[in-house]
Amino acid sequence: MIPIRDINPSRTVPVVNYALIGLNVFVFLTELLQGGDMARFVYYYGLVPARYFDAEISAYFSFGQQVFSFFSFMFLHGGFFHILGNMWFLYIFGDNIEDHLGPFRYLAFYLLCGISSGVSHMVLNIHSNVPVVGASGAIAGVMGAYLILYPRAKVLTLVPIIIIPFFFELPAFIFMGIWFFIQFLNAAASFGNATDIAWWAHIGGFLFGILFLRLMGRLPATGATHFTRQLAERKTTHRLQVIQPTGPLGDPNLYGTLLITPHEALRGTQKVVNIPWGFHNQLIRVTVPSDTREGNILRLGGMGKRMPDGRRGDMMLTVQFEAYQR
Repeated sequence: MIPIRDINPSRTVPVVNYALIGLNVFVFLTELLQGGDMARFVYYYGLVPARYFDAEISAYFSFGQQVFSFFSFMFLHGGFFHILGNMWFLYIFGDNIEDHLGPFRYLAFYLLCGISSGVSHMVLNIHSNVPVVGASGAIAGVMGAYLILYPRAKVLTLVPIIIIPFFFELPAFIFMGIWFFIQFLNAAASFGNATDIAWWAHIGGFLFGILFLRLMGRLPATGATHFTRQLAERKTTHRLQVIQPTGPLGDPNLYGTLLITPHEALRGTQKVVNIPWGFHNQLIRVTVPSDTREGNILRLGGMGKRMPDGRRGDMMLTVQFEAYQR
């Protein structure tokens, strides 16, 4: 079950979310440059429960080093697919949480979720000498907040069945519910046993994300937040859009709506459109010419219904403006 994108556009460019992704990638590349010293590097900057509960081990680390590991561990990763999966989830769900909280509160929220996820793992593994690394706990907090804020937002999800990819639009509460259930099952199965994945950190991050969202909502937005939101106002819609086509009985054509901004209409743009129709899912590249006006219709030849005589209708997409104004 792989999320492709959420059908829930943000109204501002998620500057902090992009910066967090960039910082994670930078730290991961720094890891790779360690070569043979990587294990020591990860032990030093990862979160190791025994460092805090074993007096003989903690004696080798200063107070500052111990505190810093609570932040540094969430920017380290155990491999390429580890960071790829984490950053993809952060990219999909983080923008809406930043849009809701504002950049400064979102940064505080993300770091608090990461720290809390680490503590959740530590209290259940106090004697573990295995470093915990990764942004999974912080991102789990983002997902918990997303569940509360947008429970019915649709998540375009890729479900590979054998070798055939199927796309489904799942409400966020179903997607998050399945994800959390999987984390809980794995955490319960691994309880008391050594494992490469800190499942309890995921669960802790998710639950603390819900709690911190409530707390952050009580903090007033500052003037700086309003200013940065104006600077980061989004001028484009998402490149990938899902079209739910409709068409009268007997009409070979299908009809849908394509969302763009006035900025994109003026300059022209390209979108990738997912059109679920029956048991088929089509990804189509759509070119919107410059100087397009709202209400213009884009005709996609041969993308409509197949009639009994073998003829194939067209897909008619009506251009609609989405300005993302607050």
